[in-house]
Amino acid sequence: MTPELEDLFAFLRFPSVSTDSRNAADVRACGEWIVAKLNGMGLEAKLHETPRHPIVVAKNAHKPGRKTVMIYGHYDVQPVDPLNLWTTPPFEPQIRDGKIWARGSTDNKGQMLAHILGVEKTLKEKGELPVNLIFLFEGEEEIGSPSLAPFLEANRELLKCDIIAISDTGMVAPGQPTLSYGLRGIAACEVILRGPARDLHSGIYGGAIRNPATEIARLVSTFHDPEGRVQVEGFYDDVKPLEDWEREMWAKLPGTSDEDFIRYSGSSKTHGEAGYTSAERTWARPTAEINGIGGGYQGEGSKTVLPAEAFAKFTFRLVPNQDPADIMEKVKAHLDKHCPPGVSLLYVGGHDGKPFYTDPHGPFGKAAQEALRKSFGKEPVLIREGGSIPIVQAFRDILNVDTILLGLALADSQIHSPDENFPVENFEAGIRLNQALLEELGK
Repeated sequence: MTPELEDLFAFLRFPSVSTDSRNAADVRACGEWIVAKLNGMGLEAKLHETPRHPIVVAKNAHKPGRKTVMIYGHYDVQPVDPLNLWTTPPFEPQIRDGKIWARGSTDNKGQMLAHILGVEKTLKEKGELPVNLIFLFEGEEEIGSPSLAPFLEANRELLKCDIIAISDTGMVAPGQPTLSYGLRGIAACEVILRGPARDLHSGIYGGAIRNPATEIARLVSTFHDPEGRVQVEGFYDDVKPLEDWEREMWAKLPGTSDEDFIRYSGSSKTHGEAGYTSAERTWARPTAEINGIGGGYQGEGSKTVLPAEAFAKFTFRLVPNQDPADIMEKVKAHLDKHCPPGVSLLYVGGHDGKPFYTDPHGPFGKAAQEALRKSFGKEPVLIREGGSIPIVQAFRDILNVDTILLGLALADSQIHSPDENFPVENFEAGIRLNQALLEELGK
């Protein structure tokens, strides 16, 4: 065990699950651990209160004439359920097969701490950093960052910077440096169909009263054609088309073939919008996904009822030029159009976030690519991400600053799932990456 790994293990032992109020003290203790670590390195760090979980801000001594770089990360983690599917306890980190196994190892504690330790190493070796640095770490990313945008609004001067760097994304394949320049946005909602006043006997009323469980299935089926194209009217109106260079580069990338998607997902076949590869569908095309559907009796055996209500939960992944509010209005119109008489529709809005896109060929993008070359000894590839980090667009809207995304996660890191893991070599590469990145951004 190296001192760096010992630090990571200490960090991972905090069960900082932000969505569960029972873990609120653990989230706070984790934030306090970060503050102590950063102050011990010679930075000026402080815990800032929010309505829910605290935000950590740290700085070095800022000097005129230097670029100011903000590094963002989050120290909260996803719940661990189902616990029985973990090989080892999720908050007792272990190293097996060259990987660190623990909740948060990849998302985002391992990637985040790599940046902290890179700064620590540079300070020990050179006595100072080549840039003015701001660390911004939150404890609410896994619940949609509700406190962060108001914090940005209230602290514009404190957080004023030239560029933001985040490592909370992925690499296309082991050892392949990857720069992400786009993120899909998101819009979420739930739909509840209500029919009779109470559950009814399916023999006495079946065939005479409309069944909400049947109708929710029919309603869900209206969202896609057989090939996976979304059938909401106007859904694709504002979609930014793929550039020719993107399609050419992505066609050659390792780890993104249909066979790779099948292997990593455990599915038997890929499926999606015609005319696009699996990588293009997940990085640059919008989707409508059903995250949950249910209604009626869920227990063992049978119970012959016609349920009083049924529900479906949706998320829509959005791409550049699509607006979450506009998409949700179109979704509402689609739901109203297809809702049959005999049931009433209750629409419940959820969280949302705008898509993000920046030019990877600009000065900061080129600096990030050079840092990746130095860290991995290989030419980096440029991709967009299928996931969403809503706060990235908020950084642009509120602070007027772009973000570079330098991912260290692998497709089999199992983030948000049991047996989350992070390769030791990626953790160590992340430390080198931070040092190279600050050097390049400082030029």
